[in-house]
Amino acid sequence: MSTSNPPLAATLPRDITASIAVFLVALPLCLGIALASNAPLFSGIISGIIGGLAVGILSGSHKSVSGPAAGLTAIVAAQIAALGGFEPFLAAVAIAGVMQILMGTFRLGFIAAFFPTSVIKGLLAAIGLILILKQIPHVLGHDADAEGEMSFQQPDSQNTFSELLATASDILPGATLIGLLSILLLLGWDKVKALKKLPVPPALVVVLFGVGVNLLLRRLGHAWEIKASHLVQVPVAASLGDFAGFLQTPAFSHFTNPLVYKAAFTVALVASLETLLNLEAVDKIDPDQRQSPPNRELVAQGVGNLMSGLAGGLPMTSVIVRSSVNINSGGRTKLSAILHGLLLIGCVVTVPQWLNEIPLSALAAILIVTGFKLASPKLFRDMWKEGRSQFLPFAITIAAIVFTDLLTGVIIGLGISILFILHSNLRRPLRRIVEKHAGGDVLRIELANQVSFLNKAALERTIHEVPRGGRVIIDARKTDYIDPDIRDLLSDLRDTTAAAHGIEIGFLGLKDHNVSDDHVQFVDFSSLEKRSELTPAGVLGILRAGNERFAEGHSIRRDARPAMEPAAPIAAILSCSDSPLGPDLVFDSAPGEIASVSVAGHAATEITAASLAKACSASAARLLVVLGHSRGPSNPATNPQETIRELRRLSPAIDQLVTSGTIAIVGGRLDTATGKVSFFRTPDSGSAAPDVPASASA
Repeated sequence: MSTSNPPLAATLPRDITASIAVFLVALPLCLGIALASNAPLFSGIISGIIGGLAVGILSGSHKSVSGPAAGLTAIVAAQIAALGGFEPFLAAVAIAGVMQILMGTFRLGFIAAFFPTSVIKGLLAAIGLILILKQIPHVLGHDADAEGEMSFQQPDSQNTFSELLATASDILPGATLIGLLSILLLLGWDKVKALKKLPVPPALVVVLFGVGVNLLLRRLGHAWEIKASHLVQVPVAASLGDFAGFLQTPAFSHFTNPLVYKAAFTVALVASLETLLNLEAVDKIDPDQRQSPPNRELVAQGVGNLMSGLAGGLPMTSVIVRSSVNINSGGRTKLSAILHGLLLIGCVVTVPQWLNEIPLSALAAILIVTGFKLASPKLFRDMWKEGRSQFLPFAITIAAIVFTDLLTGVIIGLGISILFILHSNLRRPLRRIVEKHAGGDVLRIELANQVSFLNKAALERTIHEVPRGGRVIIDARKTDYIDPDIRDLLSDLRDTTAAAHGIEIGFLGLKDHNVSDDHVQFVDFSSLEKRSELTPAGVLGILRAGNERFAEGHSIRRDARPAMEPAAPIAAILSCSDSPLGPDLVFDSAPGEIASVSVAGHAATEITAASLAKACSASAARLLVVLGHSRGPSNPATNPQETIRELRRLSPAIDQLVTSGTIAIVGGRLDTATGKVSFFRTPDSGSAAPDVPASASA
């Protein structure tokens, strides 16, 4: 979906405020992820800078923000250990970037379209819950686990829940004061319209508040002062030479190591999957609902990882946490991601001492509020309303991500979704319609647009459930593809199975699939022979069944060719000419199955009475229906009861057929809002009238 880009003057103020919020969140996450990965602290900063600048410029996403990913910490730590150091790993990151560029070039991003919505929403909710669970200790001053570490099993030998228990005995009053007040400030900011209109991001206000409170506590010499270990810890260079010492580059000798290429493949594969997942998730929460091109994103990430590996940075992906902060802070274009990269490099180089005054509890408060927005109660209610097939993969994805890690949890969620798809294909892969005809019931099996081997078991079971003497039409006129396994099954049904089971099988639309010419051994309309066996009650049953199909949106796709045969209607219907729905449509009737006369207000005149009498006498229709419809703005109420009385008075032929019990006359009322028809009888309906409610008027 293409949208016109708003002018820069309209988006720049919101992009600037959003970039500040993203920068404040990204800074401790970059450092924490590097620490959790057993990598140099500055490698996380480098990855964040390149993710903001290079990937931000090349990406086609307007809201996604890239940087070092918490989901890669375990892989990074393992590969650094396996390769014997950080410099060989940098070579693997650079090679992984080249692999991602090739993936995007060969358009492998198409797999993003196959992530189920339930899994994507489960991913968002899980990230929200993890943010809340992981940041609670930091809000209370317990900073044993690195900021930004998202796995259930933590490097400090704790897990997500045991860390919460450990926090209970390690609460810092100063950090708790700043953290809790910061949460209240952020929640209140969203509630007060005057504050929301201010051009200042609430995240910046919270950070300034936290710094100010701690400086005040320090000045007073208060015991609640937050020490350096609970503040942001950006590496500080005394000189430009020291700053250059933070940068590491891979030696060319590492590019000849086979283990480096194995590590590169692992990083490229996992980073690409996480990027595509996060990109889909970001598009879901983007208020503008823009679609990001996945192949372009893979190329952008590949360039970013190539640069990061050569400059001494960690591997990067699109990141949900930063992206959601960007969206919640009002970011409008990808300029917010680029500006956040500029802020990172500018502040880290020029004012690292100022950054090191920021309390981690204040930043944790920002992340907790972000978590609440990602895992909102409304999301859970909406998924519950979607039914079991959507809610269970959603809930299982959440649990799996919380108790393992992002990639493992998503794979489990995908597995559960596939099981539901298989179950759905087993239970409801075919549309089964039992049609009532003059000659008896016919089971019509309408095949889907795409029929795969997954549908084989259900089709076999459906055919085997047909009793001996039953009749089946397999309708493939809406089908574009039939799997070879299904074609073999249909050929067996035609050649052997049908005769062995004593059933009649007809085929429609299978000629193009090299299975069978269109062949129906029984007709889809009422023959003269079968018509004579019908009663008015039987005809009413056929009309009711057709109306139920129409009202439920399950009308049959009819074959018009039977209409070329001699017509043998089973019912005659007098309807209103101003009705928005014709009788053939309302009763989902086969061609020639009903004779219809339409006049204004379904009025009984000599001409209409003569036409209906001919249908009932010459064609021997067994039921005559006077069909009114619900009152519209310019359509006065009509009275089918009076019309029935007049038809008998104006036509001696109709009166004689009713008196003898050959036919019956009933009234009907079409609800144009629902498409449902309610039938009723009157004192003039005749002795053969079906058992329907009596009514004085429509």
